[in-house]
Amino acid sequence: MRTIKIVMTCIAVGMALTQSAAHPVAKPASDHAYTSTLMTRWGRKVTPQNAWRSYPRPQMQRARWMNLNGLWDYAIRPKAIADPKRMDGKILVPFPVESKLSRVARKVTPNDRIWYRRSFTIPADWHDQHVMLNFGAVDYQATVLVNGAVVGAHKGGYDTFSFDITDYLKPGANRLTVEVTDPTSAGNQPRGKQILDPDGIWYTAVSGIWQTVWLEPVSPLHIADIRATSDIDRGVVDVDVATNRGTDGTAAVRLTASAGGKVIAQTIVRANRHATLNIPDAHLWSPEDPYLYDLKAELVRVKNPYRGAKDPRHAAYDARFTAAEQRAYADAAVTETPMDTVDGYFAMRKISIGPGGLHGQPVMLLNNKPYFENGTLDQGWWPDGLYTPPSEAAMKSDLVFLKKAGFNMVRKHIKVEPARYYYDADHLGMLIWQDMPSAGSDREDQFVTGSSKVQAVFSSDDMDEQQNELAHMIGDLRAFPSIVLWVINNEGWGQYNSAMLARYVKGMDPSRLVDADTGWLDVAPGVSDVFDIHTYEDVPHTPAFHARRAIALGEYGGIGYPIRGHLWRENQTWSYQVAGTPQDYLDRFRRKMQQVIKEAKEDGLSASVYTQTSDVEGEINGLLTYDRAQSKAPPEALARIAAPLWDDDSHP
Repeated sequence: MRTIKIVMTCIAVGMALTQSAAHPVAKPASDHAYTSTLMTRWGRKVTPQNAWRSYPRPQMQRARWMNLNGLWDYAIRPKAIADPKRMDGKILVPFPVESKLSRVARKVTPNDRIWYRRSFTIPADWHDQHVMLNFGAVDYQATVLVNGAVVGAHKGGYDTFSFDITDYLKPGANRLTVEVTDPTSAGNQPRGKQILDPDGIWYTAVSGIWQTVWLEPVSPLHIADIRATSDIDRGVVDVDVATNRGTDGTAAVRLTASAGGKVIAQTIVRANRHATLNIPDAHLWSPEDPYLYDLKAELVRVKNPYRGAKDPRHAAYDARFTAAEQRAYADAAVTETPMDTVDGYFAMRKISIGPGGLHGQPVMLLNNKPYFENGTLDQGWWPDGLYTPPSEAAMKSDLVFLKKAGFNMVRKHIKVEPARYYYDADHLGMLIWQDMPSAGSDREDQFVTGSSKVQAVFSSDDMDEQQNELAHMIGDLRAFPSIVLWVINNEGWGQYNSAMLARYVKGMDPSRLVDADTGWLDVAPGVSDVFDIHTYEDVPHTPAFHARRAIALGEYGGIGYPIRGHLWRENQTWSYQVAGTPQDYLDRFRRKMQQVIKEAKEDGLSASVYTQTSDVEGEINGLLTYDRAQSKAPPEALARIAAPLWDDDSHP
C-alpha cells in the first residue's frame, strides 16, 4: 500500500489560483445583479407557457394537478413595508429574482422583502376535495397568503413544503401572495455557495421562488408520505406509508409492485403501518443496468376494521400468512374506489462497505460487490437560471454528457436539485453523492481549517435550523435510489459537531452511507463511513490506509481551460491550474486519471470526484463551458482515458 501524507490544504492551493486578468470587473448598478450576456440554448427557448411543466414530485405522483409556474406580479421593497401599493412588474416563476430568466435580474439584500402575486381559479371537478398548495423550494423565509389570509409560513431554502388552503378559497378567482426574505451570506442558514458579493468560487446569490409551484386536489384523508427501502439480501422491499392524520381503523393502504406492466407483488396493510413486499428473482439496479420497479399506493376502506393480528379475516396484517393469502385479502377487502392514489417506483440495490482493497482496506460495494465510483463535482448552476436549470432537458443533458464521458457518479455539491434531477439519475443510471448545503455567514470564525481540529460553534437556534433542513433534505430525497451517500460537511464551511450529525443521519437513513466530513477537518472517524480528502496538486495526493472506512478523493482535478465567447466574464477567470491548448488539457486530465486515480484504486481507493462538471461564473474548471455549448474535450476521449479503471472488471 502506497501511503502518501494526507493533504488538506485547499486554502493554500486556492491562494495560488490563476487569474487571467488583474483588473477588477466593473460593478453592476446597485439594484441589479450581474448576469452576464451568457445564455444556454435551452434558456433561449423558455417562455411563460413552457417554464418547467413536468410533474414536480415524481416519487409520489397524482393524476390531477395544476401548474402555477408562469408570469406573476412582483415587487421588491424594504422588509419593514407592510404591503406595496403597486407592483414593479412581471417575474417568471420558478426562476430566482437575480436570474436573467426571471426577467428581473435584481439584487435582493437582507433588508429587502420580495412580494409575489397571482390569481388562480379552482377547477369545478375539485369542489369536493381538499386543495393542497405545494412549493418545490423557496429561498429563504416565506409567508403565504390566500385571499389576504395567512395560510402558513416556512423557513429553509432547499426543501419542499405544502399548505392545505381549502378553508381559504372562494368561488371564482383567488389571490395568492407570497412574501420572501433572504439574508443570504449575512445569515447563518444553509446557503451553499451563495454570497452577496460573488467572486471566485462564490457565486451570485439567489432569492425567492426557485422551484415549481403547484396545486392538487386530495381527499380529506390522504397519503402524506411513502418510503420504500429495498433489501436485496432478503429479496424484499420494505414500505412505510403515512397519512395526513390518524384513522378510525377502516383505512388501509393497498400496495402494488410491478414491472413492465406485470404485477410482481401486492398486499394491503393498515394505514400508517409497515409493509413488506417480496420481490422474487430481483433484477438489481446499477449504473450499467438502471432497472426500476413501479410502485402504486392506494388509500382504501376495508370491510371490517382491524381488530387484531389473530383475526384470520385480516390476513394481510399478520406476517404468518403467505403473500398469496395477503393478495387475496387485498382484492376482497376493499369496499370502494381508492380515496387517494399515488404512483412512484423503487430499485433493488444495496450500497455498503466491505472487503475488497489491498491489505484489508475496506471499499465501497454496490450490490455486495466492489464498485469504483468515478464522479464529478457538480455545482448545478446555470448562467441564465442560476439555481434553476432552464429546463429539465437542460438539467438532464449534464447527466447524459457525464455518462458518455465515462463517469458513473455525481457529487451534488452543497446544493439540492429539483426532484426531477434525481428521477433522471435513477433512470439514466448515475450514482449521486448528495451534499448538505453549507451553513454559516461569511465571517471567518465559522470557516475552520483542517490544521485546527476545532469545529465552529453555532447558537442553538442556528443548529436547530441546520438540523431541520438536513432532516427535510433527507426526507425529500431518500426515495431516489440513485442517491447512495449523504455528505454532511464540506471542508470546514460552517462545520460543527460532525459526529453527532453523522449519527443523526444514520438514524434517519441506515440504508445509505454517510460521509461526515469531505476534506480538511476529519473529526468523526468512528461514525463516518468514508475517509475523504481534497487535493488539487498537479499530481494529486492519495489518502492513507484506513482499516474501518472506505477512502475517497472527494475533490481533485480543477484543470481550467477558458473558451472565449463562452465565459461569464471575459476578462476574469479562476482555476487551480490552466491548460494552454486542448491537447494540453487532455494530457493533464489523462495524467491525473491514469497515473494517480488508477494506481490509488489498485491500493483500495473507492471513489474519486473530479472538479468539475461545468464552468460556473468565474470558475473555468469545468469539463463543459458554463453555457454547456462546448466540452473542453470530446466525451468519448474522456471515456477512453477512464476505461483502464475497469480493467479489473470492478463493475458488478
